[in-house]
Amino acid sequence: MKKSLLLMMLLAGGMSAAYAQDTIPDARRIQETVNYLASDKLKGRGTAEKGSRTASRYVARQFKKLRLKPANGGSYFQDFTFDRNAHKNIPSRNVAAFLDNGAARTIIIGAHYDHLGTAGLFDGKYPIGQIHNGADDNASGVAGLLELARHYVKNAGKEPFNFLFIAFGGEELGLQGSKYYTAHPLMPLDKVHFMLNMDMIGRYNPERGIGIGGYGSAQEWPEVFKDVQQPGIKYFTDAAGKGASDHHNFYISKVPVLFFHTGGHDDYHKPTDDAPKLQAASEAGILQLGIQLINKAMAFPELHYVGEK
Repeated sequence: MKKSLLLMMLLAGGMSAAYAQDTIPDARRIQETVNYLASDKLKGRGTAEKGSRTASRYVARQFKKLRLKPANGGSYFQDFTFDRNAHKNIPSRNVAAFLDNGAARTIIIGAHYDHLGTAGLFDGKYPIGQIHNGADDNASGVAGLLELARHYVKNAGKEPFNFLFIAFGGEELGLQGSKYYTAHPLMPLDKVHFMLNMDMIGRYNPERGIGIGGYGSAQEWPEVFKDVQQPGIKYFTDAAGKGASDHHNFYISKVPVLFFHTGGHDDYHKPTDDAPKLQAASEAGILQLGIQLINKAMAFPELHYVGEK
């Protein structure tokens, strides 16, 4: 009897440890996600190109595996079109999933999944016909999005906020996905606690650290950031809520924001931004830092938006 009880306790402990491990951002999963999204098979995930649609379906499948609810009625997709220069009615889509905790307010976590593709829509700005795989920009952010979704689905607690996870389309062509979303939100924007955007988080430089924008977008951010540390990860803050990524459209819609970005590099918007250059272990640490900030922000029932001065 005692041996049976001991065995049950050991098995339960092992299962508990494995369960806890499954909620922690994992470098192996991050690398696997980036390897797929930044593979030549997807040809750079260019907006209106086949690879972009394939990427959007991949994200939707991952959301479904996590048993997240489709955020747009019965669909994970929010389709839209836009114009750019001589190009009219360019098709794209956002991919959105909802974690319903029965709360009054919702935290949005986002990352754009598109990249330059074969550069056909950029009017010669980039080499047309060459595949731009966009491992850091922004397969890394999508990997982060999926890891944070996994964490908040699988952790033991029930948070006091809902979560909306969005992979945006059309970012490289003028922040089109977030522009469309904020004009056609799937829930009232005044019920959004804050929006966290991840764009290029896979090339951590320990001398620079990771930049976190939006520090000035809510009165409570200084208190949230107080004493937050993550071993092996250095960070600095930037007050700006506006910027050249999808958080911009939320900020100008009066939503507090945070923006994670590990900085530029020589492969930015070049065909050489490939998966083997990703620093997956550092990205996992960055995501753990993000979890700390999200959890501390949930201690405040509301964040008070601060506009530009």
